Amino acid sequence: MECKREQNLINCNCSYPCSKKGICCDCIASHRRVGELPACYFPDDMEKGYDRSVDNFIRIYKERGISWN
Repeated sequence: MECKREQNLINCNCSYPCSKKGICCDCIASHRRVGELPACYFPDDMEKGYDRSVDNFIRIYKERGISWN
């Protein structure tokens, strides 16, 4: 399968400088290894805090619901 990095970057809200940016399969695998979720699971204002924990995601989801951006 061909990676659509340039297309992925259009919707990527990650503000962390990383070599995996736009390469979603690598990004997800990297975060999963350490028990985190990637930036695209978080609203823009929360993503910038770099707390990518599942607990943080659940807290935000409970507070804001599914539509936060």
